[in-house]
Amino acid sequence: MVTKLPKVPVVVIGMGWAGGIVSSELTKAGIPVVGLERGKDRNTSDYLMAHDELRYQHREELMQDLSKETITSRNNEKMRALPMRDYGTFIVGDGVGGAGSHWNGQTYRFLPYDFEIKTMTEERYGADKISPDMPLQNWGITYDEIEPYYDTFEKMAGISGETVEGFGYGPRSNPYPTGPMLKTPIMELFETATKNLGYSPYILPSGNLSEAYENPDGISRAACQYCAYCENFGCEYGAKADPAVTVIPVAKQTGNLDLRTHSNVVEILNDGSKATGVIYIDTITGEEFEQPAEVVVVASYVFNNVRLLLNSGLGRPYNSADQTGSIGKNYCYQVSSASSMMFFEDKEFNLYGGAGALGIEIPDFVGDAFDHTNLNFLHGAGIRVTQYGNRPIANNVVPAGTPAWGAEFKSASIKYANSFFPVKSQGASMPHRYNYLDLDPEYKDAYGKPLLRMTFDYTEQDRELVKYISKVTHEIAEEIGADIIQTNEIQGDFNVNKDTNTHNTGGVIMGADPETSAVNSYMQMWDAENVFVVGASAFPHNSAFNPTGTLGALSYRAAEGIQRFLKDGGSLV
Repeated sequence: MVTKLPKVPVVVIGMGWAGGIVSSELTKAGIPVVGLERGKDRNTSDYLMAHDELRYQHREELMQDLSKETITSRNNEKMRALPMRDYGTFIVGDGVGGAGSHWNGQTYRFLPYDFEIKTMTEERYGADKISPDMPLQNWGITYDEIEPYYDTFEKMAGISGETVEGFGYGPRSNPYPTGPMLKTPIMELFETATKNLGYSPYILPSGNLSEAYENPDGISRAACQYCAYCENFGCEYGAKADPAVTVIPVAKQTGNLDLRTHSNVVEILNDGSKATGVIYIDTITGEEFEQPAEVVVVASYVFNNVRLLLNSGLGRPYNSADQTGSIGKNYCYQVSSASSMMFFEDKEFNLYGGAGALGIEIPDFVGDAFDHTNLNFLHGAGIRVTQYGNRPIANNVVPAGTPAWGAEFKSASIKYANSFFPVKSQGASMPHRYNYLDLDPEYKDAYGKPLLRMTFDYTEQDRELVKYISKVTHEIAEEIGADIIQTNEIQGDFNVNKDTNTHNTGGVIMGADPETSAVNSYMQMWDAENVFVVGASAFPHNSAFNPTGTLGALSYRAAEGIQRFLKDGGSLV
C-alpha cells in the first residue's frame, strides 16, 4: 500500500553537496523543499568519535551498504558483470552530507579547455586528433559563464588556496577566501625540486580551512587541526567543508526544508515527458510513499542518478552499438597510475600529521598547457605530493622485493615508516564509446530493482598518458634525491576492487545538443523539463582535477535555473 502525500513545489533526491546547495538556495528564496535522504541525519556531534580508523576507514561506517545496493562491473561487453561486494576503488557516501562528509577536500576549478575541449582540440590539432571512438564534446557552457558560480561555491565553503596564473587556468573574479594551508617538509622538497626543473608549484586548493572563517551565510567554522582523519571520516571541528555543516543547516534555519531521512527513492513517476513525483521507501519501517512535486531534483551520487533515471524510464538509454541515447553515456573515471615512490635512508618526516587536501602540485602538464602534436593522448595530469597523514593500521609501505610478511617485512616497515612518500599524479579521463553505464539484466537490489552495470576499462589514451606522465614523476623524484625510486609506467586493466581513485563522472551528461546530451547547462533534462539532474553525472569527460568544485558550481547554477523554471516554466536554454 502506497501512501500518497500532498504535492510540494520541489522534491530533492539526495542531500550531499548537490542536493544541499540546491535546497539551501531554494529555501532561502522562500520555496518549500522536501529533501529525501536514504541515510541518517548528521552534524559535527556525530563525528566526536571520528578518529577510529577501524570503524570508519576499514569498516566504512559512512558508506553505502553494499549488501543492499551496489553496482556490477565488467571491463568489456564480452564479459559477465559481477557485483562489487567490497569497496576497493570509489567509496559511495550514505546519509546527510553524502560523499561531501567523507571527502578529502581538494577543490579545484576545471580549465577553460575542459568546457570547450572539442572545439579547442580541433582548432589546434585538427579533427583527426580525436578518435572516432572518443565521443568528446563541449559542455554547453564556457568557463567565463561558470566562473561566478565557482566563486560562490568557494566563498560558501571557505576554500583555502593560492591563485595560479597561466598554464590555461581561467581568470578569477576574486582570490580564494582563505589563504593556503601550511607547507610541510615533504612539500618543501617537492617545491624546490620542481622549481629547479623549471616548473611552477602551487599549494593545493583546500576545503580544509587554513584559518577560522565565517561564510556569507553566517556559518562559522574552525581552522584545520591537521589531524590526518579526512577521507572516510567526518570532521568534528567542522574545519572540513561539509554539506552537513554548511548549506544544509542554512536550509533548515529557513523553516522551508522538510528533511526526511531513511527515505530511499526507488522511482521517479512520469508520463515520459514530465515527472509528477517520486516513490520512496522508509528504510526503517518498509512503508512506501508517493511524494508528488512540481519539480524533481535528482541530486544523488553519479551511479544512483543514472540508475534512477533508467529504472524510471526517463531519457533515452545509451546504445554503444550506434552511439545513440544519452543516459549512461560517457562514464569516466580518472587515471592515477603514473607515480614514483621514494624511499630515504637518512631522512625522516612527520608523516602521521596531515589533512585531506594538504599538498603541492605543478600545473605544467594539465589540459593543453603542453604541446600534444606528437603525443597519442589528449589532456594531461596534475603531478603532486600530498600529505594526508599516515594512519597506523593501513600504512606499511616497503620497497619492492621486501617479503610480504615476517621479520624482514617488520624491520623494513619500521625503518621506512617516516622515510617514504610518492610523487603521484591524477590524470584526465576521456570518454570512450564502450565505457558506459546501463542496467544489469541479472542482479537486483534489496527492493527488487535492477542494479547499475558499469562497463569500463582503461583505453590506449589512458595508457599513453601514464607512460608520459610517469617519466615526469621519475624526473622529479631524482631531483628530490631519493635513495630508492620505484616508478610505475604501466597502466593495467581496470579492477573495481583494487583501483584507488574515487572520482566517477558522466552518465547524464550536459551539452548544447539534445541529441548528444541528457541535460542542458542548468542541469534541466531535455526530455523532461521539470526534472533537474545535478552532480558529476553531468560531466561529459573528467578533467585532471577533483570534481567537487565543478559539481558545486553547477549546483548553484541549477538552483538558479530551478527558480526561473518555477516562475516561467519551459526550457531554460
